[in-house]
Amino acid sequence: MKRNWRMEDVSPLALAFLGDAVWEIYARNHCLNLGILRPHDLQRQATRYVSAASQAEALRLLEPMLTDAERDVIRRGRNQKSAHTRRNVDVVVYRLATGFEALVGYLYATGERERLDEIAARALAALDAQNDETGEP
Repeated sequence: MKRNWRMEDVSPLALAFLGDAVWEIYARNHCLNLGILRPHDLQRQATRYVSAASQAEALRLLEPMLTDAERDVIRRGRNQKSAHTRRNVDVVVYRLATGFEALVGYLYATGERERLDEIAARALAALDAQNDETGEP
């Protein structure tokens, strides 16, 4: 896909905007790979991965494997003031989720697909393991 914009011209929130869409695709594909086929079940399960709380938790679980450059992207995304926040999500959780989305958007935009695949796979596996521990589907 052609990119007509430069990374240095894009705000962390714009990267998060892109990352949100990319993460949604990873989550939906993961749900299909789990063998979930009914649309209602797919939507319900995908929502578990793309919620702000899940993204914040994925970020916490991935922290040890991140590079300094990736941590910097997350920090800039997390610290960026958004015009709105979700009413049903704590501000800290929302900002962590924004940092996670900024990282996903950054890796996608810079063409670091192997690293993006690695981070997404680990995040999804960690969230699955956590759901197994809590007994959630």
